[in-house]
Amino acid sequence: MSTARHFQREGLSPDWSVATDGPVEDRGAGIAGIITFYMMQNQLTSAPAVYGFFDNARRGKLGLTEDQYRLDMGKLFSPFTKVAANNPHAMSKVEFTAEEIATVTADNRMIASPYTRRLVARDQVNQSAALIITSVAKARELGVPEDKWVYLHGYAETTERMLHERQDLARSPASTLAARAALANAEVSVEQIDFFDLYSCFPAPVYNICDDLGIAFDDPRGLTVTGGLPFFGGAGNNYSMHAIAAMIHKLRLDRGSKGFVGANGGFMSKYAAAVYSTEPKAFVPFSSKGLQRQINSWPAPEMSYDADGEATIETYTVIYNKGVASSLIVVGRLKHNDARFIASAQPEDVETLECFMAEEPLGRTIFVKKVAEGNRFAFTQARLESLFPEIEPAFAASYQYTSIKRNGHLLEVSINRPEVKNCLHPPAHEEMDSIFNAFYADPELWVCILTGEGTEAFCTGNDLKWSAAGKPVYLPNSGFGGLTTRENRNKPIIAAVNGYAMGGGLEICLACDLVVADTEAQLALSEVKVGLYAGAGGLVRLPRQIPEKVATEMILTGRRIGTEEAKLLGLVNRVAPAGKALEIARELAEEIMDGSPTSVRISMEIMNEAKRVADTDAAARIRFERQSSYCFTSDDMQEGLQAFVEKRKPKWKNR
Repeated sequence: MSTARHFQREGLSPDWSVATDGPVEDRGAGIAGIITFYMMQNQLTSAPAVYGFFDNARRGKLGLTEDQYRLDMGKLFSPFTKVAANNPHAMSKVEFTAEEIATVTADNRMIASPYTRRLVARDQVNQSAALIITSVAKARELGVPEDKWVYLHGYAETTERMLHERQDLARSPASTLAARAALANAEVSVEQIDFFDLYSCFPAPVYNICDDLGIAFDDPRGLTVTGGLPFFGGAGNNYSMHAIAAMIHKLRLDRGSKGFVGANGGFMSKYAAAVYSTEPKAFVPFSSKGLQRQINSWPAPEMSYDADGEATIETYTVIYNKGVASSLIVVGRLKHNDARFIASAQPEDVETLECFMAEEPLGRTIFVKKVAEGNRFAFTQARLESLFPEIEPAFAASYQYTSIKRNGHLLEVSINRPEVKNCLHPPAHEEMDSIFNAFYADPELWVCILTGEGTEAFCTGNDLKWSAAGKPVYLPNSGFGGLTTRENRNKPIIAAVNGYAMGGGLEICLACDLVVADTEAQLALSEVKVGLYAGAGGLVRLPRQIPEKVATEMILTGRRIGTEEAKLLGLVNRVAPAGKALEIARELAEEIMDGSPTSVRISMEIMNEAKRVADTDAAARIRFERQSSYCFTSDDMQEGLQAFVEKRKPKWKNR
């Protein structure tokens, strides 16, 4: 990591490739299932922040203040510094007292609550280790002296539930299950272990094993043989291999002794444990699948991704920037249903930050709201409303990434990013969300046409360059393009497709009510071509709008289809000559507006509600009392009947 960051600072791109004549087993980065999009949305990506959740939850169970708990963590890690100081391979050779580890100073600034710098794994070090693993026969063939042989007596590995699926954020029972299984497979008790190395990126993983196995924090056997990650160095340098190598040296010097090594990955997400000894023992393969099935069967709390309402803080962390508290992230439980959620304070919300720091946060009442960037919280409903006031839907004087044109009862919206084939990024989504909010709120607008500027593309989906640059990626509550998850839609939107409708562009078309495409149009859910999936409703809507087998092929291959095929499949209502999609869409809009806007609105509401009922007969039997009552008392119905009798064109009032 240190090397990589150095090259980044220097703007250099070295050749990282490795050439070998032998086979290589590449398991990848191994981060699947550790960081989720939901966590990223709520600013929860750094290890100190997530581990802060665990240690603060444990602190709450013990009833300690943060200062008291920090001193306890200092007492836990102080013996580690003595081991590191005597390890020639360690990063740090300084012994620290518990107070020196726990006390906040300029050299020991806060990183994330409850951690000071000396409680956090140090990743900017360059260290390497290697092991030779052989059979007994091969060791003899190679002439390895038997006094160097160390045997694997028992082992196990498990994967913990996702962060939000864990019942108790103060512990990781999956980790302790692996530790206990490794001891059982080695046929030893924890009391028979002579040396330990417990993975120590933060105190939480050490506490977790000690609490469960009954190991005292000041156990004379010690809890590390390397010095631990904050002092020996880690985590991006294969720390656990160093631990095994150091353990082997210990065991060779104390024949017949037994050592336990515990390796932790992610956010207490994966755990592997093993027992070693110079005492010969036949290798017995062990499958951890039974342990994993047990873990996977554990119940998970209900999760609220779009949290809203009064809640209680379950655990938290405060992230510091150069020692100054800068952001807050909480795990909370909604009071009305006990559903768990992750939320952060709005950046620059000094009032909430000061209120948070003024007293113990655990168990306090907060108010949470889902916004485009994620869940946000404050300590009062009034504060939350002042941060995110209800905005009256209205059109802006101008837009940066879109343009609009109003023509009577028709609204035309054009995605205006032709230089990037009208792909969309968060600011564009927000503009479109605002435009459609205003469209649905305006009774004088009856139909909308959505198109893309230029002739090359309607919309080519997500702005991948924006995402690849590491910029914040989020959607408004109404979804991709302000449409794909919008609820209570009761006015028709016509997609006028010119050129490419790829990925999210096709997903917008699928969410529109009608589609007009010119003869040059190309439609595809192309996400598989760039390692993504059609997560803006495409995987749901496409198999429901065209034959399932055809949809499956399009989704799994990313195959493009032309306008004629799309028309045959029912994806397109009308085909326009090249460059004429908008003109034909206008003709279709005029046909719709020739009817009663009240009838159109009610028809759309009933169709949308009926979609939620799988059985056709059951859906047909629904009375739709609200809509029918409104229709039969509407001015438009009276006008329609009167115009029919008088043989004239109706003058619709949309009421």
